[in-house]
Amino acid sequence: MRTEDPRPIRLKDYTPPAFAIDEAMLDIELDPARTRVHSTLKMRRNPASKETAGPLVLDGEKLKLLEVRIDGELLGPNRYSVDGEHLTIHEVPEGKFTLETVTTCAPEENTALTGLYLSDGIYCTQCEAEGFRRIAYYLDRPDAMTVFRTRITGDRKKTPVLLSNGNPVKSGKTKDGRHFVEWHDPFPKPAYLFALVAGDLAHVEDKFVTMSGREVTLRIFVEKGNEDRCAYAMEALKRAMKWDEERFGREYDLDIFMIVAVSAFNMGAMENKGLNVFNDKYILARPDTATDADYAAIEAIIAHEYFHNWTGNRITCRDWFQLCLKEGLTVFRDQEFTSDMRSRPVKRISDVRLLRAHQFPEDGGPLAHPVRPESYIEINNFYTATVYEKGAELCRMIHTMAGPKRFRKGMDLYFERHDGEAATVENFLDALADGAKLDLTQFKRWYRQSGTPEVLASGRYDAARKTYTLKMSQVCQATPGQPHKEPYHIPVAVGLVGPDGKDMALTLDGEDKPGAKTRVLNLTEREATWRFRNVEAKPVPSLLRGFTAPVKLSANLKERDLVFLMRHDSDSFNRWEAAQRYATGLLVAMVEAEKTGVPARKGGAFAEMVNDLLTAKKIDPDFVAQIILLPSEQTLAQIIGQEVDVDAIHAARERLRASIATQTKDALLAAYTRMEVTGPYRPDADHAGRRALRNVCLGYLSAAPGDEGIALAAGQFRTADNMTDSIAALSVLSNIDCPERREALDAFHERWKGDHLAMDKWFSIQAMSSLPGTLDEVKRLTGHPAFTMKNPNKVRALITNFAAANQLHFHAKDGAGYRFIADKVLELDKLNPQVGARMLGAFKSWRQTEPKRRKLMQKELKRIAGTEGLSRDVYEIATKTLA
Repeated sequence: MRTEDPRPIRLKDYTPPAFAIDEAMLDIELDPARTRVHSTLKMRRNPASKETAGPLVLDGEKLKLLEVRIDGELLGPNRYSVDGEHLTIHEVPEGKFTLETVTTCAPEENTALTGLYLSDGIYCTQCEAEGFRRIAYYLDRPDAMTVFRTRITGDRKKTPVLLSNGNPVKSGKTKDGRHFVEWHDPFPKPAYLFALVAGDLAHVEDKFVTMSGREVTLRIFVEKGNEDRCAYAMEALKRAMKWDEERFGREYDLDIFMIVAVSAFNMGAMENKGLNVFNDKYILARPDTATDADYAAIEAIIAHEYFHNWTGNRITCRDWFQLCLKEGLTVFRDQEFTSDMRSRPVKRISDVRLLRAHQFPEDGGPLAHPVRPESYIEINNFYTATVYEKGAELCRMIHTMAGPKRFRKGMDLYFERHDGEAATVENFLDALADGAKLDLTQFKRWYRQSGTPEVLASGRYDAARKTYTLKMSQVCQATPGQPHKEPYHIPVAVGLVGPDGKDMALTLDGEDKPGAKTRVLNLTEREATWRFRNVEAKPVPSLLRGFTAPVKLSANLKERDLVFLMRHDSDSFNRWEAAQRYATGLLVAMVEAEKTGVPARKGGAFAEMVNDLLTAKKIDPDFVAQIILLPSEQTLAQIIGQEVDVDAIHAARERLRASIATQTKDALLAAYTRMEVTGPYRPDADHAGRRALRNVCLGYLSAAPGDEGIALAAGQFRTADNMTDSIAALSVLSNIDCPERREALDAFHERWKGDHLAMDKWFSIQAMSSLPGTLDEVKRLTGHPAFTMKNPNKVRALITNFAAANQLHFHAKDGAGYRFIADKVLELDKLNPQVGARMLGAFKSWRQTEPKRRKLMQKELKRIAGTEGLSRDVYEIATKTLA
């Protein structure tokens, strides 16, 4: 057991900081082993605080303190105290005062990649959530906002580029032959938005003219040799800037906007004011090195971090419990941006897939927490799907209820009221309520209640009266610490589809004229009923169109209703949903048949739909690629919920794939040929959609009896002129025991062994293989020269992908997968606790597995939780998962 368990931090205990910082001046002299930071803070007591006396307590970790001064006077050791987490100055002046500290830190020893670290010759910072305290003693909390001035000094050869937030104001050489650059950020910000990057970097440059006519310099900094892989990121940035002006009226505010791409980074990207730092996998793109999915991710993440300039930077969160205020809102904004840039239906399907794959299990397991948590031990553990994806869904629900124009008025009021402030969820909701003229009193429950509500719906048609009565009720199961739930405000978009496959106009009781063909019904009680008049024939209800609320829907739809909707529903999302529900029903029955020996129905309707869609004259290739895909093994495990047998799930899904491929082989082959893209590569929605459908067809063909699929995949791999088609073919071959598999893997390695991002793809494909011996192969690959436990991208590509995406082998019956991942979590805990804690999430569903596996997973969790000296990050996840 641990000698001392960390204490939780609670929302109810929030108090404003006792001191305010009016200005922060940092003088940073870079050195790998001994970076010197001279911090000058102009301070005073905070009038918002009830504390009118007492010591000044600053946060600080992994720092060596050299001196402390107040108003120029050097303080003796008797006037302050230092421990592993704080600097406490026992007495400070009553009025304004200037505090100076001089500290050193060792960037080259910082494997946690939080604070200031050095990797591959590049100095970089990551200060969110609490990394600034590893740079200097400070009030390291979001509500301590101030204006920063930063001077960086470094070696002219090793660090010719010296970057920080804001605008550059001065540069020059020093007497000792080094050089410096001074930066000024005029907009108050908390320390978590501070950034510094230094190294021998190249850059590409462009300009953007804002809606008020200001010219902004745009620069993307990369390692030398990668300049030719920045063009798409630059264009995506300009699209995002223009979109934010048009959609939300938000204009960029500095003279320069910079992005730096680094290979060693814990996150996807970070929105530091004016200086975004990116994991380079979300910047670097060229047709031969990046897939369509990579291009789409670059566009979305560039937009997300840029949009933070207003929803996160200009208005930040008061405390970390309000994290959804910036993240959930900004995810909603980047989802809308992508929907406008690409296919809105396909984007909605993609977002809901992500939500169900990651957030729904979180809500249904031991790590469940509200969108605004009540407590935490380690804030890094709350960068979760609940905060991000579910937080975005809450914003989307308000948008649905208000409509685009009223929602915009609410957002305008939010920006007007709180610009330059550290705000709360209540501030946000009150502004939206006032601006959009909405009553959000009940809606606030979404932010404080955890769990996924279930909506139960049933309908009854009265032919004599020509009415259709729809009854809906809601229930939400108990979650940790919340045994009882109050009713939610749930907007449910509804349509009625007639026998002719067309939507009916909807007229509710009490209305004189026919209404729209899709109506949003607000379920606010535990149970409610709506009656539609003038319904000429028995309809099939299309419920929760567009997935207007993050709920589980249970409706009394028969199999024939699902087949009807997946062929005729005008709502693309619900058409896809009907197909997924139909296929899920087939697969669950097949899994049950594995246990009982009772043959499951063949489900020819799905194969017929696949055949019809592939042979139709006019199709949206990207949408067809989505609708004909079978639910994943992870999704099926979630649906089954208890006593999950991953072997039976895998076997059932493979049999259904083979059955569909056999029944639709001619259509698959024809579509595979027809969807081939010729001419120069383009990552736009049209070409990407064609490649997506072609590669889904290839996947099915590889499941059909015979070697034709292998030959097609091997041929595509040899002739592919872009990474999308190359990786798709390699992924198919990786799951087939054939000579072509090894040949393709070796050829890919030989071509791309010098490119770290391509090698990450190579690692991932092998980690996710369903073939026997995959775990042994993953273990062998941890010794590959291109792999290192010190780089989060490498760890995620090989080890985390094995744990999270390879259900078959992670859940091996002998527990070898569990032991391997537990060992790696403990190894990472000493190097990079954030990455280790995220990997541990693979164990969150341990209670849903069958008894033997359940016992083995529990054993490993207990081993981890009982390890002496465990970080707060891993300790919190392990103990909560076991609870």
